[in-house]
Amino acid sequence: MTLPPGTPDLEVLDLLVSVAELGSLGAAARRHGISQPAASMRIRALERRMRVKLLDRGPTGSALTDAGHAVVEHARIVLAAVRDLVDDVDRLRAAAAPRLRIAASKTIADHRIPHWLAALRTDHPEVLISLEVENSTQVAALVRDGVADLGFVEGPHPPAGLGSRVLGADDLVVVVAPEHPWARRTTPVALAELAGTALLWREPGSGTRDTVWDLLST
Repeated sequence: MTLPPGTPDLEVLDLLVSVAELGSLGAAARRHGISQPAASMRIRALERRMRVKLLDRGPTGSALTDAGHAVVEHARIVLAAVRDLVDDVDRLRAAAAPRLRIAASKTIADHRIPHWLAALRTDHPEVLISLEVENSTQVAALVRDGVADLGFVEGPHPPAGLGSRVLGADDLVVVVAPEHPWARRTTPVALAELAGTALLWREPGSGTRDTVWDLLST
């Protein structure tokens, strides 16, 4: 199927609809980011192509003719169909795009994930990425249940029942107030002494908490 002679361009139809909506050629030109003379030239070219007068031009401005109103009504239908087509194609493209569902513990999400996602976006911009942030126990559950494709956690042991790989190691340090006796201490704090001291802990399920608890339990 070929288009009939005189088939108008979609952009100029959109311009004509803007004239109808805004009430003037100048306002329509500003909406489309072009000058008023350029807009006028495009409408004249459309009139020549369709062989019908669409605008009455006068000293006080331009107004749609009866034919112009009729063309606008048809143009609205055509443009709406084109927008639906573009939206459907976008949805098809999104559905076909590779997806990666990531879950990460709160510590890793704060300090590591932003850099990793930036690098992934650079190397594979076509991949659609979603990120869910939970504690380590919840991240392992998301991967185990198939809600996430990949999980990042910290802790003393890999999650049971899942494949894992060590990506790095961090140091855990004790932080105290300046007036605390440990602030001036020059010798290491023994695990037994640390275990007998009130500590601020992460929530249950946190990999950091599990790591400290594992050390203090030895």
